[in-house]
Order: sequence, then structure tokens, then C-alpha cells
Amino acid sequence: MSQSTRSALFRNLADYLAGLKHLGLYREPRVVDARKGMEIVLDGNAVVNFCSNDYLGLASHPRVIQAVKHGLDEYGFGSGASQMICGRYHAHRMLEERLAEITGRDDVILFSSGYLANLAAISALITSRADRVVMDRLCHGSLIDGALLSKGKILRYKHANTQSLESTLQAQDACGKLVVTDTVFSMDGDLAPLPEITKLCTQYDARLFIDDAHGFGVLGKHGYGATEHFSLDQKAVPLMMATFGKALGCQGAFIAGRKNVVDTVRQRARPYIYTTAFPPAVAAGVLEALRILEQEPERRHHLGELIEQFRAGVQRLGLPVNASETAIQPVIIGDTDNAVSLSHKLLEKGFYVAAIRPPTVPANTARLRVTLTAAHTFSQVDRLVDSLSTLVRQQKRL
Repeated sequence: MSQSTRSALFRNLADYLAGLKHLGLYREPRVVDARKGMEIVLDGNAVVNFCSNDYLGLASHPRVIQAVKHGLDEYGFGSGASQMICGRYHAHRMLEERLAEITGRDDVILFSSGYLANLAAISALITSRADRVVMDRLCHGSLIDGALLSKGKILRYKHANTQSLESTLQAQDACGKLVVTDTVFSMDGDLAPLPEITKLCTQYDARLFIDDAHGFGVLGKHGYGATEHFSLDQKAVPLMMATFGKALGCQGAFIAGRKNVVDTVRQRARPYIYTTAFPPAVAAGVLEALRILEQEPERRHHLGELIEQFRAGVQRLGLPVNASETAIQPVIIGDTDNAVSLSHKLLEKGFYVAAIRPPTVPANTARLRVTLTAAHTFSQVDRLVDSLSTLVRQQKRL
């Protein structure tokens, strides 16, 4: 490659970054200096965090922290290798067994992140160009990337629209089909119509893979996720993924399902085979978080009350909030600059609510994505709603 070609490449990158800044789409991660529950310190200022996916407030739970410390004493920190070599410890195996029991599935495989789990599952199962990956149009980016990494053809159906899904499955009747959907959609907070989707999968001989990242730990009678919430067994949902980094307040993810399906992922998935296993001390922390989930149901009950409080408040004030009954409460602003401006003004008032912009969400749907957790208080939610109301009204008058 010539010097002039290399220079042109980097000039293009500079133009790309400049374009993002011009459009208000340039993103820069913030640094949290300190954290105590849902109060964090950003740029030297204490604010209430309404961006966290720590739905049950377990990230700072003393028992989880102690379990990780004990795991560090017992196993050290790094696992040292891929799980296929020598990176799988007793704590990993115990966690797999417990998750299989909780989810009612034959087998479980662990991953360092939900992103890797989704890449692994779809790419390992869809290995022929004759196969089809049939996805909800608003599927998470990790699911899209997993489909792109596979050899199958990607087909998208209208968001949460079972008629659109059925039309798509009908047109591909002779192909191997994997239907893929989130359970709780991360930017809108709505639920996929899983019972109807499972019926269509049975009718058209398709297999279903669900991403329960935002449902596991929150949905269902015991918090075991969307499959418990909708009473869907392994026959209906042969493969599922969920993460530990949200409601459980830890790190990592798992895939659970039929023995032969999970074992195929274990044998084929490059994101599993060629990745160092996450630390066994983290697995010990996840196990303790699962115990707390079972022993402290009041956390989920409090979260439910906060969701009702927030929704009642924004609806009373006429704020543009989506029809979500989950911890994810997006306030749709539309214009990117307006969403960013509102986020900055909320920060000045002591609330950290991130502005979500394209390409994460469709054009003209920029939003403030409010996430509620069991570590929030009623007072904090009331003050957030009041501040939102004041700022939105001020913006409308401009």
C-alpha cells in the first residue's frame, strides 16, 4: 500500500468523525468517579443515575461483593484460558448447573458477555446459505451481528408484528429457519409477543432463539425471565440467552436450551472456543446474586412500584413516553439536538439520563432512555418527573 493510499484512508476517517460531530451524533463515554447505589459522581458532581441496567440494585450488594472476594481468594482473578483448555472452574460448572435448573433447560454454556453469546449462538447454528435468520426489525445489534457472521440469509419482519412474521415464514417454507427476537427491547422497553411467536414457529417448522437480557432477573413469578413470565418450556423455546450484567449486577452471559443444541454451540462457536473464560470469582458473584434474587423478592416488587409511579407521573403531565411496562422507559423527543440538550439540562439538575440517538435508534426518534432500578427511591423518581416536565415545557416554548 502506498503512502498516499494510507494518507487517504486516514483523511476519510477524519472526515467521518467530523461529520458525526456536525450532526450531533458523536458519542464519548463518560467516566464515573465514584458510585454509591444509584448515586454516582460525574465530573466532580454527585447525580442520580437513571441510565443503569442494574435493575435490582445488586451491583453493590454486600453479599455479591463478599462472594467475589471469596472467589478471588479461592481461584485468583483471571481464569487463564479458554473454557475448552483449562479456563473452566468449579464455580463455572456450579453456575451452569444452577442456571439449567432455574430455566428448566437441559444444558447451559457461559460467555464473557451477551454480545459474544449472541454471536456464538447464531453463527454456530446457521451454517448453510440455504438457511434463513428471521429477525424482528428492532433486534439488538449483537443479534444482527451474529446473523451477519452466520452463513444464512437475513430476513427482517416488522417489529413485534406476528402477521409480518407469518408472511416471512410462509415465503421461506422449504428452508431451515431460525427466528430471533429480544424479549424486552432495549430501546423501547416493550415485550415481544412470545406465545404467538412460538405457535408460528411450530406451525412453520422454525426454531426460536430469544435474547432475554433485559427480562432475566425481572420478569416472571420468581424473576426467572420471559420464559417463566409466559410459561414457555424448552419445547417452545429450544434456545435462550440472558446476561448477568443487568438485573444480576455482575458480568457475563449464558445460553440455555436443549442438550444437543447447546453442545453444538459449544463445539462450533468461535466466540466461545477462542475467548478466555470470564473470572471464576465473577461466577461466584453471579451465584450469590441468584440466591438474593430468590430470597429478596421485595426488590422486584419495589421496582414494579417505581415503574407504575414513573408512568403515572409522565402520563399525568402529558410527556411523550412509550407504552412500556418494564424498567426501560423511553421518553421520545424526536430531534437529536433537543434530546442531547435535555440530557445536559437534566444533568445540571442532578439526574443522569442519556440521550439515545441514531444509529442506535431510527432517525427522528432520539430519546431520553430512563431506566429504573430497585435501588431508586420514590422521592428520586418524583424529582426526575418534575424536572422532566419543567424542561420539556420550556423546550416547547422556545
